[in-house]
Amino acid sequence: MLTSELLRAENVTKHYDGVYALQGANFSIAEAEVHALVGENGAGKSTLARIIAGATRADGGRIFFKGQEVAISSPLDAQRLGISIIFQELDLFPHLTVAENIVIGNLKIERGAFVHRQDLDRFCQSFLDQVGAVHGPRAVLGDLPIAQMQLVAIARALSLDAKLILMDEPTSSLSDDAVERLFETVSGLKRHGVSVVFVSHKIKEIFRICDRITVLRDGVTVGTRLLSETDANTIVTLMAGRALTVRSQRQHHAIGEVLLSVSQLSTDQIHDISFELRRGEVLGVAGLVGAGRSELGAALFGLNRLRSGAIRMNGRLVKLTSPAAAIGAGLGLLPEDRKLQGLMMQMSVLENSTLAVLRRYQSWGLVKRQKELAAMQSVHDRTALKAASPDVPVSTLSGGNQQKVLLAKWMLAEPAVLFLDDPTRGIDVAAKADIYQIIDEAARRGMGIIFVSSELPELLQCCDRIMVLHEGRNAGILEASRTTQEEIMSLATATSSWESSPASPSL
Repeated sequence: MLTSELLRAENVTKHYDGVYALQGANFSIAEAEVHALVGENGAGKSTLARIIAGATRADGGRIFFKGQEVAISSPLDAQRLGISIIFQELDLFPHLTVAENIVIGNLKIERGAFVHRQDLDRFCQSFLDQVGAVHGPRAVLGDLPIAQMQLVAIARALSLDAKLILMDEPTSSLSDDAVERLFETVSGLKRHGVSVVFVSHKIKEIFRICDRITVLRDGVTVGTRLLSETDANTIVTLMAGRALTVRSQRQHHAIGEVLLSVSQLSTDQIHDISFELRRGEVLGVAGLVGAGRSELGAALFGLNRLRSGAIRMNGRLVKLTSPAAAIGAGLGLLPEDRKLQGLMMQMSVLENSTLAVLRRYQSWGLVKRQKELAAMQSVHDRTALKAASPDVPVSTLSGGNQQKVLLAKWMLAEPAVLFLDDPTRGIDVAAKADIYQIIDEAARRGMGIIFVSSELPELLQCCDRIMVLHEGRNAGILEASRTTQEEIMSLATATSSWESSPASPSL
């Protein structure tokens, strides 16, 4: 049974460059409630969360906290009320330590002329232990994997002693163990009277942990339901405004000759990895967090120095010592972190889309805008990208549409091989279907796709074969149509058997 209301947002509006992100959205959450906020990418859920947390100012509407109308004009205003947010794109400082990231801007920390490191360590360690972080307070944040960075962000929110925590896709980069620990943390917060807004596209997670769910579509609240009184199909239909059909397996087609051959590839993170990729093939890559999935992409794209091994494209030995060399050889990389590694966030949609092939549209040092626009439009139509105009900053787009801009960039470049590192992380079900279609079309045109994913069902749906990594090594390559989640997990964990859980596993 829900307790008294903690926060209510009424008729909240927000627009960017004439396009409404929110059009009179309504939302309320009770004390000690875990409340899901869902919708397709661009529905306005992250914008609403940012407004409640003071990170974005609304154009209109009212917010009530514990029955009193409040003005939340900044994150500091929100913190004073007891509201904290964990962003999908983390707002942390990579060059500072874990402890410094936790305490910076924290009103609970006394200010003085000197920093006492031991006091900071003691203050931060309990929160790091609570979320299961494996790195200590003095580790430099930028040296951590993105999953560990996300745990630091959660620890920071806990350190603020918030009464309301907004979590925007908090499990998008976490392993199964870390997700379970997060769920335990959320349950503990609820028992202590803390409310949590849980923004997620993972419907199974929502049904496991949340009490109620509010659905946004095109910036409008279309419904709030008790999760005990609804089902997943109803929620998905509310999100999309239509029933969605999900395929169980990709449509296979003829696969051509060997396009990419990797032999005994080693860096500081991966060891003796060998595999082949054929023209028109989608090769999945599975493995636990830290198994070397992203590191393989970095090695192929010339970001990490090779210690040994050979890479051949169409039978020809190539030396991929830099991203420029990799692009020249016909390889592209869509990185795991689109904000830090993939996009120029303050540049426009158009500029990001054509960045890899800008020379095509230059004449005497000047860019021919009409040619650039025509090329961009052709790929944006195929990706179903939603943007107010080609000139809006890519930072104003939803996460799903930002991902589509990255895909559009590589579709324009037309590499022979495209490495996709978790391309559907933080993407709603409809946007996922769009991206699956883009991958299929690219494979049909003869492109070789390497597809890293944390979701086993996704790999089984989208891939021809699946390479499983364990501790930086190739543990085996399986036929997607003949394998199971259990067999993949067995290789990923180096165990002979694996006991499945009720929820679909996430690597």
